[in-house]
Amino acid sequence: MVWKNPWYDATKAHHTPQGFRNPEADTRQQGDLQRWRKERKASGLPFPPAGGYDAFRQQWYQPAHLQGDDDAVWFLGHACIMLRLQQQVVLIDPALSPRASPLRFYGPKRHTPAPLAIAQLPRLDYVLISHNHYDHLDAPTIRQILKRFPDVRFVVPLGLKPWFTRQGARHVVQLDWWQQATFGDIQVHAVPARHWSMRTLKDRNRSLWCGWTVHSQTLRFWFSGDSGYSDNLLEIPRRLGPFNLAALPIGAWAPEWFMQSQHMNPTQAVALHRAAGCPLTIPIHWGVFELADESLDAPPAVLSQAMQAAQLDERLFSAWRIGESRALNFI
Repeated sequence: MVWKNPWYDATKAHHTPQGFRNPEADTRQQGDLQRWRKERKASGLPFPPAGGYDAFRQQWYQPAHLQGDDDAVWFLGHACIMLRLQQQVVLIDPALSPRASPLRFYGPKRHTPAPLAIAQLPRLDYVLISHNHYDHLDAPTIRQILKRFPDVRFVVPLGLKPWFTRQGARHVVQLDWWQQATFGDIQVHAVPARHWSMRTLKDRNRSLWCGWTVHSQTLRFWFSGDSGYSDNLLEIPRRLGPFNLAALPIGAWAPEWFMQSQHMNPTQAVALHRAAGCPLTIPIHWGVFELADESLDAPPAVLSQAMQAAQLDERLFSAWRIGESRALNFI
């Protein structure tokens, strides 16, 4: 029996009767995954960071500090961002487990520790999830959140609400691209991303993927989620900008012949940083899991080169330490 998309809207190009799709063409061909895996294994990729994993952690990791109640933002590793806005706490894509996998003993493992535990949070009001891949939607972390904060509100892309309901979540809002939800003074928009979804062998692209914007009285934040580059993304700052904070991915781009339709490279991230108005931008999707061919320490270096080539201010878009926070009093 063919699964039918219960949210299908024939007027929307990213909808199909069987699920969802990108408006952009998929550059991958049948057999490319096997080709990539074979080439990767033959070359022994990915290589360790230049100074080894211990040196990498010493340079790029610190425990997160939660003192104070002023507005602030934390980079918690990979794609996980935490915001404190008007004493409300927002977590985005919290994946804090030892592996990004449905299995405890197999799959991409963490090479830097999670800089905090859910048990350390004094409060949690909202959780935003960009899509259902295991490095962004981590079931053990979600269960910990629900145990400690049973009334937390989840905001998810179209098709993911049933998964959260099965976990016991009481408050779940699911949104399509360009739809919004308002919680007091905080407004959240789901925005397009060029990616895909799959959590089991039978559910490929049955739920949507997205980025998020978060607006408050002082903050205009764009979180891109996982995304390959597309000129279609320029519509986001046109509609919802200008932004004074962004989080854009800089990792898991190599090899580009295989990754380009799902992950952007640092040069493309710099182009989006410029299009967004050059806000303070947090580089995400790097430093924790080895998901592609580049080393863990390559994304910060390549980002620096790209910013210099574009003659842009590196203070506004350069790598943060995992666990680092900054006050949002610049806004």
